Amino acid sequence: MEPLSTLNILGAADLAVMMVFYSLEPKSRTYTLLFGLTCIGSSSYGFLSGTWPFGVIEAVWTLIAVRKYVKLGNEKKAGSPG
Repeated sequence: MEPLSTLNILGAADLAVMMVFYSLEPKSRTYTLLFGLTCIGSSSYGFLSGTWPFGVIEAVWTLIAVRKYVKLGNEKKAGSPG
């Protein structure tokens, strides 16, 4: 695969955005969800580029992020008055 293929450019862009959302997670649980969505893109990149272990690991990170997003939502509901 050539270094500047469309797939590699999209993969690098996805990873860059993923790290931005990861760094913003403490500000809002929405960033946790967005991080999880970019993990899906990163997982897709892994499978499409032929590096299936990377794809599997990123799929697991997707599940972790979605679980964290749900957990934060439940904690917010439990802590709200009313």
